[in-house]
Amino acid sequence: MELRNLRAFATVARTLSVTRAARELHYAQSSVSEQILALERDLGVDLLDRSQRQVRLTAPGTVLAGYAERVFALLDEARTAVGQPVAELAVGAMETIGVHLLPPVLSDYHARHPGTRLRVVQHNRNRLYDAVAGGELDLCVTYGPAPTDPGLRTRVLAEEPLVVIVAPGHPLAGRGRAPLAELAGLAFLSTGRGCSFRQMFDATFAVEPVAELSSLGALGACVAAGMGCALLPSASVRAQAGRGEIAVVACADTFLRTDIMMSWRDRSTSAALPGFREVLSEHFARLPAG
Repeated sequence: MELRNLRAFATVARTLSVTRAARELHYAQSSVSEQILALERDLGVDLLDRSQRQVRLTAPGTVLAGYAERVFALLDEARTAVGQPVAELAVGAMETIGVHLLPPVLSDYHARHPGTRLRVVQHNRNRLYDAVAGGELDLCVTYGPAPTDPGLRTRVLAEEPLVVIVAPGHPLAGRGRAPLAELAGLAFLSTGRGCSFRQMFDATFAVEPVAELSSLGALGACVAAGMGCALLPSASVRAQAGRGEIAVVACADTFLRTDIMMSWRDRSTSAALPGFREVLSEHFARLPAG
């Protein structure tokens, strides 16, 4: 059984037209008919019902059409399997980084490596570390602290200033700076325990927040409404501050900061990973200081 004859038959079976099959295969109609006749002689059965003007499959023809479809699907799969593999890179990030800092990196990397398929997910820091360690992700970008897993490597990309945000009508809104002792006396809102942003808050202020909110969006909205203040990375509040919804207050006597870091498996075999680390490092080296 010759593949060219089988393909001619499969095309006729799909289109139910010798004319359309010949056009699709770039053959003469007589050539398509001859190939199907050759296949029928080879199999010893009639594949087409030629008693009517319209093309119809016989019972053996219907059976063979199903097999032919699977044969050519397997051939396509084989070509893909032995051809040039598509490089893939799975990247994870905390939501704030993924929304505010990572998009230019992804765009630049895609422009430099258009043949690499990117998959990007957002999770909390501990989930990202586990996903990298378990091989679900090639790399993640998080706020500190670094993972404790000895199988992961980590590099600090940049320092992100932490700022206090207040409502536009707050007494500190027009000052822009205040000492840490004064900031510590404010009524703070925060995320729940276990969240990395709550850990930043607890490491900075020895006070309990007056309310806990589950998302940064809700946190920012409540600050804008005058419910309290919040301590957050500066990148996460630039857009809201730019719209005039909140005011940013920096600490005047202490540099409040958190590290932005990338983490990957020590023995990663991803061919795309070194190039992505390079682009990531370049972009974060250009981040504004505050």
